Amino acid sequence: MYVGVPNPNILMPVQKMKIKVTAGKLKGTEITVLYNPEQYVQSRSINMSKENIIGANGQESQIPSGTSEVVSFTLFFDAMSAGAEVGGDFGDSVLFAANSLLPSAAKVLDVRDYTEKIYSLMRFDEDIHSVPPVKLMWGSFQFEGYLAKCTQHFTKFNESGIPVRATMDCEFHQVLNLKKDAEMSAFGSPDTTKYRTVTQGDSLWSMAIREYGAAEQWRLIASANGLANPRRLRTGDRLVLPAIVD
Repeated sequence: MYVGVPNPNILMPVQKMKIKVTAGKLKGTEITVLYNPEQYVQSRSINMSKENIIGANGQESQIPSGTSEVVSFTLFFDAMSAGAEVGGDFGDSVLFAANSLLPSAAKVLDVRDYTEKIYSLMRFDEDIHSVPPVKLMWGSFQFEGYLAKCTQHFTKFNESGIPVRATMDCEFHQVLNLKKDAEMSAFGSPDTTKYRTVTQGDSLWSMAIREYGAAEQWRLIASANGLANPRRLRTGDRLVLPAIVD
């Protein structure tokens, strides 16, 4: 029989990751994951382009432009088990505990009820004309952005064909900190007027997030370019992104 210091995770369970919506119709909604991811991956990339400089004998200068930080991880969902390792709110804990006592054919929890909470974060919110921004909170890890890509894998089903186990590959893109980015580069400063060419897949709200750090600033871009319908952008159009003046 082992006698010694107990596993600290038994005395103090590992904190569960929380996903909190920070704007829009779902503002304040907080999702607690059922199981923490085993790992998360952070990535960022830099693009180098060349431009001719007027008055510099036709010389070319390389100008770096960076993408926002990306965080990706896989979440696990299992509606068959229960225990201290399962997250969610108090009501979820009661449901999982009761469900675990039932025979397999009688288990009633559908794992889609839990995956849908996260998957729905990619739905367009009419109030803010964008997908809802969120804040990821997991101990010392804090990240603000939006769910840009999510793939669901349903891997186990009960006798009735209801999915009871799933994984979700999630990719969150950062919402930039305007003050910090302005200090890093004058090219990214929100108080400088810029011009951008519309590429396939662009939208005013995504441009507003990249340039100003706030999806709500799409109205500023629409007004500056006389766009009556913000959803109708044509690839190749050149838009002015006006400076934000305090």
